[in-house]
Amino acid sequence: MRIGLTFDLRSEYLAAGYSELETAEFDREETIDAIESALRELGHTTDRIGSAPRLVERLAAGDRWELVFNICEGLRGIAREAQVPAVLDIYQIPYTFSDPLVMALSLHKGLTKSVVRDAGVPTPRFVTLAAATDAGAVDLAFPLFVKPVAEGTGKGISPASVIWDEEQLARETARLIAEHDQPVLVEEYLPGREFTVGLVGTGERSEVLGTLEIVLCSGAEPDVYSYVNKERCEDLVEYRLVESAKDAEVARAEALALAAWRALDCRDAGRVDLRSDAKCQPQFLEVNPIAGLHPTHSDLPMLCTARRVEYVELIDRIVTSARERIRPTQRPHLFEAATVGAKH
Repeated sequence: MRIGLTFDLRSEYLAAGYSELETAEFDREETIDAIESALRELGHTTDRIGSAPRLVERLAAGDRWELVFNICEGLRGIAREAQVPAVLDIYQIPYTFSDPLVMALSLHKGLTKSVVRDAGVPTPRFVTLAAATDAGAVDLAFPLFVKPVAEGTGKGISPASVIWDEEQLARETARLIAEHDQPVLVEEYLPGREFTVGLVGTGERSEVLGTLEIVLCSGAEPDVYSYVNKERCEDLVEYRLVESAKDAEVARAEALALAAWRALDCRDAGRVDLRSDAKCQPQFLEVNPIAGLHPTHSDLPMLCTARRVEYVELIDRIVTSARERIRPTQRPHLFEAATVGAKH
């Protein structure tokens, strides 16, 4: 197949004047190299498209692809991860990973928790605050945990995210809203083990790849999988492979992760993050339907390495899942059809 690659390259945004924090979710050159190399090893031809604006330019110029391998995070807005899928849907071009609805929903942690809770998946009690003045009305049990409602890579998370009283809640809520220009998720803090579960596939054919336990090392920011801990994960975090067959808590986490993945209609591959309460019962925290794919730095490839799943095999499973959505015949795009009609 001829596969286009859409991505946000961190170095390009840094060169344009964006900050390290603003670009934290964007990809390194070596990630794009690794994906492209794997696709070519699998026999596909590749075309580097780049960011959403570049995609729009290429589509306007008449370029098309059999499939787009999309890892664009987007720059602005709570629905930013939905932008590239939405454009590709307009042109009826299949792509990897979830559709615009799922991408927009899953980035908003509060709305996502509402959906999985209604599907019967346990998640900590929570509220979403749009203003610090609303903090006094929060009816949750301390300690609490606060984070921006629509960020990834641990942005906005630090040891100060663990909240012990109303004064601290108001202060941290005000700070996060000011710094990230978005509402804040407030949820009851879970003191137990933290897991990230890798999944592949779509719908009933989706399955668990395995689970890593997030273990903070000496010198790490305590109690939280924070932005600093993630950025310096090689030194501060141990990603411990844990087996459901040997650990009932892990088995429960994997069952919940798969249930949440299916309830949200996520596709192809990604991760679900969970943490256990004081009674060792895992609960849903959030989902990442477009997980990082750096071969040695990102959680999902690290999990695959621990499970002896080659990087090329992971990329192949993603593409195999996505190509099932390719239709052999499709009607022309509206504007293309109008152009063809005008020529005749």
